[in-house]
Amino acid sequence: MNLKIFFTWWNRQTVGTFLKTLFFGKYMGKDQFGNKYYKNKQDERWVIYSDNIEATKITSDWFMWMHHTIDKIPDKNDKKYIWQKKHQENKTGYKEAYKPTKIKRNDKLKKYETWKL
Repeated sequence: MNLKIFFTWWNRQTVGTFLKTLFFGKYMGKDQFGNKYYKNKQDERWVIYSDNIEATKITSDWFMWMHHTIDKIPDKNDKKYIWQKKHQENKTGYKEAYKPTKIKRNDKLKKYETWKL
């Protein structure tokens, strides 16, 4: 076990979460990012992140399970629609962040009219 877990909360889990998982957690599954999901007898649900703690790494299926929207454990083999994209974490602040192309606009053309009093 890595000693960083005792001194920093941002390394996957805190000591409290580690103990709660060890004594009361029932392993429910794992997502494509390697995050592990647990619940206890009171149906409290939590995630242990595989790498850095980033809430946007939770896929939509597991997000719904975590928030008690569904009770079915998400499965990799669940049918996906062709229009659904693969889940990506929020890349804001990184090179991979989405940046829309700049549109050159003509200042003389307005898409709206101002109100006249």
